[in-house]
Amino acid sequence: MNSTFFRDIAILLARLGIGVIFLVHGLQKLIVNGYSGTKAGFESMEVPAPPVSAFIATWVEILGGISLILGLLVPVFGVLLFLDMLGAYLFVHMGNGVYVNDGGWELVGALGLGSLLLAAVGAGAYSLDRFIAPKVPFMARA
Repeated sequence: MNSTFFRDIAILLARLGIGVIFLVHGLQKLIVNGYSGTKAGFESMEVPAPPVSAFIATWVEILGGISLILGLLVPVFGVLLFLDMLGAYLFVHMGNGVYVNDGGWELVGALGLGSLLLAAVGAGAYSLDRFIAPKVPFMARA
């Protein structure tokens, strides 16, 4: 087995793990909290434009999670998920230190930077992007 095989397995595992976390967080916003609960939570955390922010965060996390799991449009959703986590960092977690137990940024940092890394390296061989990337210029990898 060569290093390309291990690289593609590592990318697949990262996509699946990060994708599942985003999907369940988005579904929590949609199903458990509901739109009104998510919007109220964003209001209490003083996130700008809570009605819009709650809607965007919910659907970026749901669709982005599915995207990573399937390996579909990973460069696009990797950047969107990174921006989602950057917003969470800037508006909610930045002043709380590192540890998640204290409301810190460790989870949003790991998820956001992992998403950005996937956007940069691509979805790997075990993905739907493998079939569409050659046809889409910004997704082609060297």
